[in-house]
Amino acid sequence: MTPAVFLFICGLLLSSPGNAQRRRKKPPAPKNPIDSIGIQSNFDPNRFAGKWFLVGVASRCSYLSQNHYRLEATNVMVTVADAETPEKPLLFSIFRPLDGHCWNIRQTYFPTKTAGRFQVRGRGRNVDVVVAETDYNSYAIVYYQKAGKISAKLYGRSIKVGDAVTAKFEERMASVGLDLNQVFYFPVYGFCDSVDEYHILDETKYTGIR
Repeated sequence: MTPAVFLFICGLLLSSPGNAQRRRKKPPAPKNPIDSIGIQSNFDPNRFAGKWFLVGVASRCSYLSQNHYRLEATNVMVTVADAETPEKPLLFSIFRPLDGHCWNIRQTYFPTKTAGRFQVRGRGRNVDVVVAETDYNSYAIVYYQKAGKISAKLYGRSIKVGDAVTAKFEERMASVGLDLNQVFYFPVYGFCDSVDEYHILDETKYTGIR
């Protein structure tokens, strides 16, 4: 079939009433992977606030896979922002050593219409966040989605969590296609919690408003 004939046939097909109707219909929106993640029922931000240790992370990131031995002990202080809205943002203040210095990364987890679901806004793409499971006293399993890719973090109120919690985390990761080779655990020593003004990365200024 010559190119001219092919284009002619395509033109006929595109101009047919049936095809015109199909064109007017918007294609279904692509499925958002994080929408399938269950959210902690009756999520309470005030109970979630306080100090957490980053125990584990699961990700398909190839850089993390190749450099997981460089993971540093990380702890997080979560506070509820004093905002004039029914749903309060969460402020994450993350502390971790890097190249001999303690760094502090500050982020705002903006609430959505669904309790337990948040969005982190930054210079690049926004990150969707779901607090999937927590007992508030010992552990929390939190999912993150950026550019359609799912990752997750296991937080603990202490530097270690029980075997049952670790097994639960790994089982949850398997259910979203993250196997044990993509689950990594953080050191339990070398924490830091104070920084100077030159080692603060403040991302709370990003609101997502253009």
